[in-house]
This record gives sequence, structure tokens and C-alpha cells, in this order.
Amino acid sequence: MTVKVTIDLEKKFTVVANIDTVFALLSDVVGSVSHFPKVKALTDLGDNKFRWEMEKVGLGSYAIQTTYACQYVSDDEDKSVVWTPIKGEGNSLVSGKWQLSDKGEGTNIAFQTNAVLTLPLPSLLKLVISPLVKHEFTSMVDTYIGNLKSVLT
Repeated sequence: MTVKVTIDLEKKFTVVANIDTVFALLSDVVGSVSHFPKVKALTDLGDNKFRWEMEKVGLGSYAIQTTYACQYVSDDEDKSVVWTPIKGEGNSLVSGKWQLSDKGEGTNIAFQTNAVLTLPLPSLLKLVISPLVKHEFTSMVDTYIGNLKSVLT
């Protein structure tokens, strides 16, 4: 039995660092991910593909672990970084995009992600577990963005 949890997030924020500095950090997957909380391992699969293995998270009497892989494409001209899921890797599919725009004295950053997590839990728990998983995911993204803001200030 499994439970699928779908999460869509969009965040916008501004930092004082110039657009080239921000793009350099966000297009460096290893450097960027070093600011993301609860990452147990990030494995380079080659060709700008990476497998994320998250730490186990306890939800009530259950512990879940999310694993997924994405391919990253950075566009220096567009100042964007797009990631697409690699099917067959892990228990989740995650896609998203960083989009940067020059603010003059800083950079506007738009973050968008979609995650479909397939968790080994009884389907009866979906109504209870789904909001908790969404909260945990959102909290990790908020921490990540806070960490990036502190580096890019």
C-alpha cells in the first residue's frame, strides 16, 4: 500500500547579491543543495543528473524517507535553472525552476517546484499524513530559502 502526496510550491523573494552571483550559486547543484536541510546524500549521476536522498522523517509512529533524482539545465542567457524528474529513481518525482531577474540593486528570485511523493503507508492514513508531509516539505523549502538569503545578502 502506498500514499501519493502532491505538493506545489511557489516562492518569490529578493536578495541584495547581483544576478550573476545568484545564478552562479543556484546553477551549481552541489553548492546550492549544500544549503538545503535534511539531505542525507546527494549523488552525482553524471550529465548534470543528481540523486537526492533525504534523512528519514518521523510522522507519528511512521518514518518515511524520500529519494528522487533530477536532471538540471541552467540557462545563463535566461538566468534560469530547471530541474526535471528522472523516472525510476527513488519514490518521488520532483520538478521545478529558479527564475532570476535583475532588480538593479539586487536580484528578484522566483522558485517553483512540484513534487509527487509515493510513500509506503496504508492508504487509510492519507488524510492524516498528507498535511504533515506537505508541512514538512514546505518547512524544508522555507529553511533552504532562508539559508540562501543569508548567503546572498
